[in-house]
Amino acid sequence: MAKPKYKRILLKLGGESVMDPKDRYGLNLPTVQNLAHEIKEVHDLGIEIAIVFGGGNIFRGGTHEAQIDRASGDHMGMLATVINSLALQDALEKEGVYTRVLSAISMQQIAEPYIRRRAMRHLEKGRIVIFAGGTGNPYFSTDTAASLRAREIHAEVILKGTKVDGVYDSDPKKNKKAKRFNALTYLDVLKKNLKVMDATAISMCMDGNLPIIVFDMFNRGNLKKVIMGERIGTIIYGEHN
Repeated sequence: MAKPKYKRILLKLGGESVMDPKDRYGLNLPTVQNLAHEIKEVHDLGIEIAIVFGGGNIFRGGTHEAQIDRASGDHMGMLATVINSLALQDALEKEGVYTRVLSAISMQQIAEPYIRRRAMRHLEKGRIVIFAGGTGNPYFSTDTAASLRAREIHAEVILKGTKVDGVYDSDPKKNKKAKRFNALTYLDVLKKNLKVMDATAISMCMDGNLPIIVFDMFNRGNLKKVIMGERIGTIIYGEHN
């Protein structure tokens, strides 16, 4: 039987991964349960899984700058990631998977504080770890939080689950002739200004030579396929890989 390509991964999920596709905002519990089931299938392979959530399905900090101070808005967005994280934790534990939410913002009643060694110990014990609250600082995206946490826990790869099947040179929903890339280097992403992750996140991955795979999380079974080494989506890596 084929063996998984990775042992320890960081899965980056946007808020849209827990929404009903018909809605613009909110949290859809059947969608959360389906997501938890897919993650459990991968966890059952013996993969150590860490997750970083976005919160755009509830509140996206940077888009409300005209009405709300940017720092306050970003903090509100961080709290939205905690809501998503708790929802996924509940769904995973209903699947029989031990899960821990570690928050960069102190809230001891509902989540453990983020401590790097504690996070790694949870992973070693087979628990899924969900990192909530971004980095705990405004002006940093959850993509940057994903790159930071992946580097800290020595993840082998960042898997970015999105609504599209990879990275395109333009929006495929608006441009039918948009070109999909099978592979890109970090510098390609920065030079072409592709909206994969923000520049800080890409630079952090480039500094640590940490590959990123962007794939369609809404296509059932894709997460397992990526783990098993199938070439789907777009891989971003260093020029010498």
